[in-house]
Amino acid sequence: MDYAQVDRAIEAAGMVARGGFHPAPEDGVPELGPGRPARTVILAGDVGGRMWPAFAAARANLAAADPLDAWTRAVLADVAERCGAVALFPFGGPPYLPFQRWARRAEPVAPSPIGILIHPDWGLWHAYRGALAFRETVALPPPDRRPSPCLTCRGKPCLATCPVDAFGPAGYDVARCVEHASGPAGGACAQRGCLARHACPVGAEHRQSAAQAVFHMAAFLAAHRRPR
Repeated sequence: MDYAQVDRAIEAAGMVARGGFHPAPEDGVPELGPGRPARTVILAGDVGGRMWPAFAAARANLAAADPLDAWTRAVLADVAERCGAVALFPFGGPPYLPFQRWARRAEPVAPSPIGILIHPDWGLWHAYRGALAFRETVALPPPDRRPSPCLTCRGKPCLATCPVDAFGPAGYDVARCVEHASGPAGGACAQRGCLARHACPVGAEHRQSAAQAVFHMAAFLAAHRRPR
């Protein structure tokens, strides 16, 4: 099994291969069995909404409370079986696997001022949905070491756009964001997704479709809204 074959298997399943790395002990990749360390990890996910059509087509048949996680598990479990790998996921915790650390090992991503990892091509419009861990060493494409586009961004529009200033020196105020987006004044956020994310000029052409934005924001609010 080589990287190109894994890439094709992930793409056929509706996702996108997001690069890979050869784990070191500090990466926190779990063993694949007693004394059986993972020697290669290849990430899978979405870029520019490419994953959305495959998920949307399957969504009606998913009865789980979180259909995206259920679909992700089913899809990547099948890919893992066909590729001789073990599927790992960023959800299902605690504890949670350090996917953001893995992403920075696999691709040229870095934290943006609003916390989301930014990619030089995809901007903030990408996601990591899972990973395939291999017992063997798989040769990987040459590493991409481009710097973060945030380093040369003037004005940082992402920090000046949130209508309730949820992004500040202390970090991301989730409660303030949820309260606003759940209320009558938060219609733009609920229908378009995070306005601070939209303000970033990098990869703006890869923004999510309206249907995808509504789905993700509804899921975010449902997960964080306080019971009344």
